[in-house]
Amino acid sequence: MTLRFIGIDPNTGDNESPTVWVDEGNRELVFQGWEPGEQLSDECAAFELPGHGKGIPAGEAVVRMPARMAQMIREACDAVESADVR
Repeated sequence: MTLRFIGIDPNTGDNESPTVWVDEGNRELVFQGWEPGEQLSDECAAFELPGHGKGIPAGEAVVRMPARMAQMIREACDAVESADVR
């Protein structure tokens, strides 16, 4: 895996570090964020979408990211879509 660091929450303290990377090998976005807490997890798990059951499947997780990181997420989207990412 080849990770390209995009950015870290600019308001990060010593104990928090929401972060965005691009996995260039797999062409995926990678996020480190806050745990959603029970209430938000339950809300997300309650959604039932066509072709999908309710719940969060094993191997998947809900992650919270601060809105102030939107530009970093856009940059990561651009990077993963760019021609120079293999």
